[in-house]
Amino acid sequence: YILLAVNIIIYICTSIIGGNFAQTDFYLTVRWGQYNALVFAGWYWQLVTSMFLHATIIHLGGNMLFLLIFGLRCEEMFSLPEYLGIYLLGGLAGNVLSLIMGPDFLSVGASGAIFALFGAAVIYDRRRLGQSIFGALIFSFFLLLFSSGVNVNYLAHIGGLAAGLLMGYILASIRKPETRYQVTYSYSNIPI
Repeated sequence: YILLAVNIIIYICTSIIGGNFAQTDFYLTVRWGQYNALVFAGWYWQLVTSMFLHATIIHLGGNMLFLLIFGLRCEEMFSLPEYLGIYLLGGLAGNVLSLIMGPDFLSVGASGAIFALFGAAVIYDRRRLGQSIFGALIFSFFLLLFSSGVNVNYLAHIGGLAAGLLMGYILASIRKPETRYQVTYSYSNIPI
């Protein structure tokens, strides 16, 4: 809920500053989004700030819906520092990977961080249950396919997902497996 609130508050602030609630002002997008030419020039903070900036109200709504879905599941699995680490490091991994798009590339949104949460949750579940991680990779592949569309930063999605899968796998591997008990019952048909 904290990340939801932060993203929504930032959108409201950029809407007030830009004077448009439906779409974020282009100047604000270039200044606080990830504009690779500026990142290459030393504006490294854009690799983080762009995770909290959204282009339109629809962009924000879609990302916050998936943050709610995957975020609630991750809150059950991970401590707060782990959860925030997955979100921030996954988003950062996606944004760093997006640098290969060249200096004219401009990107905003939390989807790389949200893909990291998804990846961490799905592989953590599979690993902790002693199941094959192949299923987690298949789920991840299909989510990437479903997220395709015009103006989608695929590299942020791929980078965030890869980082989330790695962090979820590591967290599941270092934790002690839960103790499981198997109870069986039997009865006989002896009349009393």
